[in-house]
Amino acid sequence: MTRALVGDDTAVKAGLETSRVHTIRSPQCTVEVVSDSGEGAQKCGQTFGAVSAKMGNGVWTVEIIPAEIQPPPRSPAGASGNRIRIGEDVVTNWGDRTNVCIAFNEQVLLARHLLDSIEDDAIILVENMWATHKDEDIRAEWAAVMEKLGTRNYRIIEVPMEEECLTIVDDPRKGKNMFVLGILCWMFDRDMEITRGQIAHAFRKKAPEVTQRNHDLLELGYSWADANLDVRIEVRPGLSAENTLVMNGNQAIAYGAVAAGMDLMAMYPITPATSVSHQLGEMFYKFGGVVHQAEDEIAAAGVAIGASYSGKVAFTITSGPGLALKTEFLGLSVMTEIPLVVVNVQRGGPSTGLPTKVEQSDLLAAMFGQPGDAPHVVMAPATIEECFHAMITARRIAETFRTLVIVMTDANLATGVQPFPRPTLDPAWQGSRPDMSPVPEGKPPYDWDEQTGLSRRFIPGTAGGMHTLTGLAHDENSRVAYASAVNQKSSTMRSRKMAVLHSTLRPPSVYGAESGDLLVVGWGSTKGAIEEAVDRAREEGLSAASVHLRFLSPLEPGLKAMFSRFKKVMTVEINYSDEPDMPYITDENRRRGQLAWLLRAQTLVDVDCWTRVLGEPLQPGAIHQVIRARISKGGVA
Repeated sequence: MTRALVGDDTAVKAGLETSRVHTIRSPQCTVEVVSDSGEGAQKCGQTFGAVSAKMGNGVWTVEIIPAEIQPPPRSPAGASGNRIRIGEDVVTNWGDRTNVCIAFNEQVLLARHLLDSIEDDAIILVENMWATHKDEDIRAEWAAVMEKLGTRNYRIIEVPMEEECLTIVDDPRKGKNMFVLGILCWMFDRDMEITRGQIAHAFRKKAPEVTQRNHDLLELGYSWADANLDVRIEVRPGLSAENTLVMNGNQAIAYGAVAAGMDLMAMYPITPATSVSHQLGEMFYKFGGVVHQAEDEIAAAGVAIGASYSGKVAFTITSGPGLALKTEFLGLSVMTEIPLVVVNVQRGGPSTGLPTKVEQSDLLAAMFGQPGDAPHVVMAPATIEECFHAMITARRIAETFRTLVIVMTDANLATGVQPFPRPTLDPAWQGSRPDMSPVPEGKPPYDWDEQTGLSRRFIPGTAGGMHTLTGLAHDENSRVAYASAVNQKSSTMRSRKMAVLHSTLRPPSVYGAESGDLLVVGWGSTKGAIEEAVDRAREEGLSAASVHLRFLSPLEPGLKAMFSRFKKVMTVEINYSDEPDMPYITDENRRRGQLAWLLRAQTLVDVDCWTRVLGEPLQPGAIHQVIRARISKGGVA
């Protein structure tokens, strides 16, 4: 480890004055900004990522969020911030380890070190006020952390953040983030006009002097870095920034709902889904939409179903615990065939679990959580751009097939920021309003087509369409009926719709060769990491490929034939599975990844799995190592 006392060390300053600034050129770089909760590191990182995307860099960001709302200050458990990976080309995941880390105190830096998230040769900038703090215990804590960091070859630069910020603000906790943003803008040669504009947008609801003060802090950080740092990093923008949107997955869900012509979103606040309602709250009313905050998760589902029954286009959004509470109402949607879209932003579980961490453990709950046989659609967008389009597709399917559609995203997509091409809006996305023409005499409300299971949707107020709606077993006339033949037929018709939808789906495309030693199957936000890992494996001459599924119920067609062209098939997921060599684990009792379980049941192929529940996105390097190991073992787990 090398250390530089920057700020009041005249020897370092003299060295900088006599030497040229060294520029490191790289096709990509990963940056982390971490602080205590409430110090604004997330805002700093998000802004840096957005500015980089608007300059034409590929970007992927991941929020680092403590589980507690207000964790103890200066504690490893309280580390809060953002990881930003930027590249010359498209960036699809958060990468492996951090190249540049900026920490507001040594304890949050220690947290990232202990998680092994920092490269051995990383550049670290850390607030140095703690080294000379008046509290002896704090000075001792600083010294102990520096000793631990000394086991790596980090280049540590101590920065007088508080001292500098006090020249502009009385409370440096409300200034360090913009000061650090200025340092990052100098290090990475970010466009200051774009940065100032991004800051102005972030504080657009504040008084003008708030924006000006943050601009001043930005300039202060930039000037300080220009005077004191000796290294810059060049990641050249290689993408067109024209007609590009920069947003996170929850924002994309919100914009997608507007583009799909939805009328109402009913919700109850839950991490990490709530920010969808924040985004819609700012704009939905401009398009005639309503955001309804219900008294609980159950009521939110009921409001959405009621609105849909009346002919409106409605959806509800939640996370795992809320999905569990909505279960009975989701079954009602299936039984009554009232169109409903549910967005489930997955987090760690079970129970309240890991509210701020990513997981993909709700798949089986989403598919089979309702009592009885309740066939419905489950989709999973793989990118932030797909979050936008998934809402349009979900609306169309829900209304065409009179069914429940669950859209599965996760915390990685929800809070991650990525640029994507601005979509060209299509009026057809809005769909058509329900058929309100008079119902022919004698036509029942569940006039199921024997081939497709489809029937006309009756809207209250339609002439001739009066009927009683029930969640009980019913016949074509929506009359309660417990006869064996009636229940068999209605179950068949509800299931038949899934088969019809399946017949319209296209087989998924293979990433890489169409046959080989190993096929990696993924779903959701793991797509970028899996494909990067496959690229690395193929560069080494390994025969690996991948396929990513967007439809999980019904599954996309052609999977069994696809799997047969590979010696081994393996899923990669962010949910739990037993390792085969664990105590007491046998092939008969081993719990496998949720998608692996589903694929094994559906295709009768011996699909293996590699899963982790670390509370963070999967790293391409880790997946790459697993691909190597599986192929070297002939595909054996």
